[in-house]
Amino acid sequence: MDDSELRSVLTERIASVRARIADACRRAGRDASSVTLVAVTKTVSPNIAAIVAELGVNDLGENRPQELWKKAEATPSARWHLIGHLQRNKIDRTIPLVELTHSVDSDRVLESLDAFGRKRGRPVPLLLEVNCSGEESKGGFARDEIPTIGDKVVSLAGVTVRGLMTMAAYADDPQAARPAFSALRELRDSLRTRTGLALAELSMGMSNDFEVGVEEGATFVRIGTTLFEGLSE
Repeated sequence: MDDSELRSVLTERIASVRARIADACRRAGRDASSVTLVAVTKTVSPNIAAIVAELGVNDLGENRPQELWKKAEATPSARWHLIGHLQRNKIDRTIPLVELTHSVDSDRVLESLDAFGRKRGRPVPLLLEVNCSGEESKGGFARDEIPTIGDKVVSLAGVTVRGLMTMAAYADDPQAARPAFSALRELRDSLRTRTGLALAELSMGMSNDFEVGVEEGATFVRIGTTLFEGLSE
């Protein structure tokens, strides 16, 4: 597929996803501008990632730091989001390239990011990943750990916790994700009261369930397959 064909297909798919986000926002009585589309580029080349950014999707997401490093070079104007596990030995190279880390999933990573933020003199913006589905295969803090982590982050000068992230269990019916997403929203609301932090962001919803995520309050949706399935150069 040449660049012209890629641009045509991507333009159509981006417009479709944005329309679906807008429809979900209308159902929930929300403004569509309150939801940021993060295009997850893990299955595509740096060139396709750059085309998506040129087409107006300026927020791009990667699961693996090494892929993020490579694609960030090809898309200097993009805002990069790390949505996969961050190993502590990759913090120094990754965080300067990242707008927001969605997937802080352990006390050790949180403490390392705090140390990095204090060292550079600027807090690291992040989301705490919560395993709302309870699946053993998924990372993230358990729900009952979040109050204690919330108490801790209030005193950490090297990080700014902007909200929470989760992944629902995959199901053919998108409605099956609703309990996990509503649980994350309720957990965020209780954490706001407990800590006094704004916690404005909820990152929840992927290709198979993002409309339900929006209806439940998502401010970030992470879309890969719906945008990129079958695309190659």
